[in-house]
Amino acid sequence: MPLLDSITHNIPLPEGVSASKDGDILVVSKGDSKITREFRHSRISVSTSDIEVKVFCDLPRRKHKAVAGTWAAHIKNMIRGIDSGFTYKLKAVYSHFPMTLKVDGNTMTITNLFGEKVPRKAPLPWSPSDVKVTVENKTDVIVSGSDREKVGQTAANIERACKIKKRDRRVFQDGIYIVSKGGE
Repeated sequence: MPLLDSITHNIPLPEGVSASKDGDILVVSKGDSKITREFRHSRISVSTSDIEVKVFCDLPRRKHKAVAGTWAAHIKNMIRGIDSGFTYKLKAVYSHFPMTLKVDGNTMTITNLFGEKVPRKAPLPWSPSDVKVTVENKTDVIVSGSDREKVGQTAANIERACKIKKRDRRVFQDGIYIVSKGGE
């Protein structure tokens, strides 16, 4: 199998978004908001300019090519998140017992799921400035923020808090489920 000479991913920066590198840490910013992430590897380098971010690897092996592509995807997500943001929409579904959803700081409380007396709690590990969780119309939950991984993990925490055990999932379908993922 022939080796590639080099692999380069050029990621353009949209208007108003800037990127800078401090050691191994890449900072993508727009206005007063910013996202930072560490990119450290002996063979792969990340460089920035005014118009683009470049991921470069000289004489890549298969693993290096894969890591370079993954880094390019992470950088694209950082740029898209800082430019337009990410929004996950969840919906609470119940058939008999109406559940109540409430956001209290770093936890989301789900009461009366299947008529349970003890409320369930979903951890919201990031501050509201990083990930914003709102409840609309008593059943719609909207999770939004600029970091895709934090937004996705928060939505997964909410969905996982309503997991039903020791019952048939085909019959007992109450819970909170992710309905859509996307930009704002």
